[in-house]
Amino acid sequence: MHSILLLNAKGGCGKTTLATNIAAYYALQGKRVVLADFDPQASSMDWLGARPADRPRIRGLAAWQNTIRVPKKTDYLIIDSPAAVSGKPLATLVKQADSILIPILPSPIDIRAAEHFIGHLNALRRVMNKKVKLATVANRVRENTLAAGDLDNYLETVKLPSGKKVPYLALLRASQNYIRAAESGLSIFEFAPAKTLPDREHWERIFRWLDSKRSRPAA
Repeated sequence: MHSILLLNAKGGCGKTTLATNIAAYYALQGKRVVLADFDPQASSMDWLGARPADRPRIRGLAAWQNTIRVPKKTDYLIIDSPAAVSGKPLATLVKQADSILIPILPSPIDIRAAEHFIGHLNALRRVMNKKVKLATVANRVRENTLAAGDLDNYLETVKLPSGKKVPYLALLRASQNYIRAAESGLSIFEFAPAKTLPDREHWERIFRWLDSKRSRPAA
């Protein structure tokens, strides 16, 4: 099983958007997917509640209410985390993850918050001796803006204390396709390809990383 955690201590950065689209992408591949929602706002569970019955099945877990029990033979566990998570709850989430994707918005406040959070997260990994893999994604970006350029430049230079670069996977644009998908319990991968081609192209590097050995702790 590959467990993928969407994580950022700052709210509103698009964790649920990434979680639901990743879950649906792998469900469309015929994989057994579980979406665990640790956020009491229950945005991922609401999305599942709106999902049409004829779409590939994704099992949902209201993880903020109960200890999660992931079904046997699950291929992918997608974890949607709450905002402002820290301390023991953060450590619990990190323990369950193979890969962590950190979505970051294009604003100076979000960039500074992300810098502090990535440092804190890496310190936690060292204390736990957890070799979970980190990567960043620029989210809700209006292309060809100064804010987009600043975020792009920052994410290209993020490094761990060891000097190893944190992979910067993609720049996801601010697209109405994500809003439409969220409203209907779908992903952008379930709309007509012609209507979502620019968005799909931005996802290619994300899935290339997730499907590679680079996204998982060494055995």
